[in-house]
Amino acid sequence: MTIAEFQKLIEDIYYDKDSARGMAATFMWFVEEVGELSQALRSGSQEQLREEFADVAAWLATLASIAGVDLQEAVTAKYSGGCPKCGATPCECGDG
Repeated sequence: MTIAEFQKLIEDIYYDKDSARGMAATFMWFVEEVGELSQALRSGSQEQLREEFADVAAWLATLASIAGVDLQEAVTAKYSGGCPKCGATPCECGDG
């Protein structure tokens, strides 16, 4: 599944509910899911990690949809040429 296909799937499932909730409230749900991912990264099983990464991706996709952003286009535009700062793959910017 491409990023665009995933974003469309999440729109089909959740867009009406998420857009009615609004950007601010939907963003708060996203932040909560990021917190759950943080906990899973510290002490979760592989299954918990998969579930939390999937949840964060879904909430990010729905936020992009509400904002009118094509997520695949956005990531392609920013990262297809390598690091946005130095242009290298892998990044050669160094730490900091």
